[in-house]
Amino acid sequence: MSAWQSLPADLPPEVAHFVEQLRLLKDRTGLSLVALGERTAYSKSSWHRYLNATQPPPRQAVVALCRVAGTDAERFCVRWELAVRAWPRTVAPAPAPAGVPVAGGEGANGATDGGKHGGGYEDVPTVPWWDLLAEASEPESAPARASWAASHRLLLYALVLVLVLLLTAVVGAVTLA
Repeated sequence: MSAWQSLPADLPPEVAHFVEQLRLLKDRTGLSLVALGERTAYSKSSWHRYLNATQPPPRQAVVALCRVAGTDAERFCVRWELAVRAWPRTVAPAPAPAGVPVAGGEGANGATDGGKHGGGYEDVPTVPWWDLLAEASEPESAPARASWAASHRLLLYALVLVLVLLLTAVVGAVTLA
């Protein structure tokens, strides 16, 4: 088990419960934050923020952790929904040392959107292809299947282009020889 830092006392109970459950799930995987970052589309520092309740995780991060842990993501996504609704919207930025200017308009957690998106909430990240493949195999995920099909269509176009270029090079070499 990891030695987790204590959660803030003023954290809503829904958030505290959700983060504690995420911590238990992460500990159950036996992975370090670095290894967890390598197995998901989220960095070690992102997982550190999520598991210490300084930033709410995106839903996809919860799904990725559940997939790595081999557990049902639906239950955790319900907890995620409750926690995100209760998550404190204003996160006080760390005080800057005297005489040091604050970086170009960054808000809490490095958000540069002026707080429009709720205090540094992370947008949808790039999802690895293996997650799209797994989601596309689920019968009720038509959007994931469409995304997976579109990425495969793009891959097919790239392959055809490479073959055309290769054929052109071979024909050009034979013609000039």
